[in-house]
Amino acid sequence: MNTQTQQAKTYFNLHTTGIGYLNNIREVKPKKGNPFWACRIAALAGDSTAPEYRYFDVNVVGAIAEKLVKNCQKAVSEGHKMLISFVISDLWADLYTVNRDSSHHKKGDTAVSLKGRLIRIDMIKKDGVKVYPRETEQQPVPVQNSEEAITEALPLPEEILVQEDGNELPF
Repeated sequence: MNTQTQQAKTYFNLHTTGIGYLNNIREVKPKKGNPFWACRIAALAGDSTAPEYRYFDVNVVGAIAEKLVKNCQKAVSEGHKMLISFVISDLWADLYTVNRDSSHHKKGDTAVSLKGRLIRIDMIKKDGVKVYPRETEQQPVPVQNSEEAITEALPLPEEILVQEDGNELPF
């Protein structure tokens, strides 16, 4: 297959956003494969006066998210409350068998764990004090009465609307 006949892959993204507390930050070193960072997020849900928690076990993906989670590891291990605003992608449920009795399950029960990939952290608060605001993307300043504005207003020539593979773009 040559490059002209290859189809571009498309994906459907399922993103879950929320706020919650970071817990159990760790580096996972599998026997086969590359090491990666993981953590548990206790996401807040429901009424703000009496919130409930939903727990997500996530793999940290991306250099920025990984750096932020690593920076929170010491504070979490020291008992500080690290509240984050997060985006999780590719959420799935994982069934497992409970190994020992706990307050929620008996040994041998089947339980479910919500898993996903932590792809972005927008905000971090350490014990209620904001320590990381995600930089907002700068919006371009509108240009008026200039050569750029005139060039932008010109209609696109027909040949620009055709991709390299010869297929027309949908607009």
